[in-house]
Amino acid sequence: MRRAARLASATASVAGLAAGAVAWRALWQEPRHGRVREREIALPGWPDALTGLRIALISDLHAGAPHVDEQRLERMAAAVNAHAPDLVLLLGDFIDPNVRLGSAVAPEDVADALGALRAPLGVVAVLGNHDWLHGGERIAAALQSVGIATLENDAREVGPLWVAGVADARMRRPDVGRALAPVPAGAPVVLLSHDPDVFARVPDRVALTVSGHTHGGQVAVPLVRRRFIPSRYGERYARGHVVEDGRHLYVTAGIGTSGWPVRLLAPPEVVVLRLTSARYLPGR
Repeated sequence: MRRAARLASATASVAGLAAGAVAWRALWQEPRHGRVREREIALPGWPDALTGLRIALISDLHAGAPHVDEQRLERMAAAVNAHAPDLVLLLGDFIDPNVRLGSAVAPEDVADALGALRAPLGVVAVLGNHDWLHGGERIAAALQSVGIATLENDAREVGPLWVAGVADARMRRPDVGRALAPVPAGAPVVLLSHDPDVFARVPDRVALTVSGHTHGGQVAVPLVRRRFIPSRYGERYARGHVVEDGRHLYVTAGIGTSGWPVRLLAPPEVVVLRLTSARYLPGR
């Protein structure tokens, strides 16, 4: 009996330590991660002249959450600048005072931090669903005041390519056709959509669609992560590089948190994509 009691006590202690380690990782270590990941993507039809173009993707800051204050945004901007991208794309959900234990952050303060981003082709943004819950027009104006172009069902030429952006799929009316209307036939174009669900109706004239919104599940524990992915397509567009019918999508897990300030097996990230032509793949 004593041996069984000691064994039960030891098992409980180990379980407690394991639970504590998981809680520490989810509540503190992982949400504060600040990595910048570099990936290379080969795209069909991508112009030879643009091979090697580097695009930074920043999404889902949810500023106001316990782990995302102005100082963290300033550090993030400095880290992105150190990677010297050619273009920076901001994919929405800039503020979110409704995160548990969070506090309000002024859109102007967030914009000031993001205004430090530097790229030869500029910085372009779309807004997300949380932005429209907390004063989307004010957020757009704040971004534009620091030189960040904000698109909604529109496009603009940035150097040798076009960047198009659609409205948020949950709070507004995304119109892919309208967004692409200004883009000349055959011109290379990258499409911004906060919500990756829009990708299902993106035509193949778009070289690459980039999105955020999913947080990579935020709590990406196998078998239970599906309920944490805000997509009608389940895990289809959860995170990373997706190829369907020759069309390409990249979904970044983003920076911040929604709901509770936790992340587990879905660390925050900024992604820098190096775009190349598929014709240069080995064996071609």
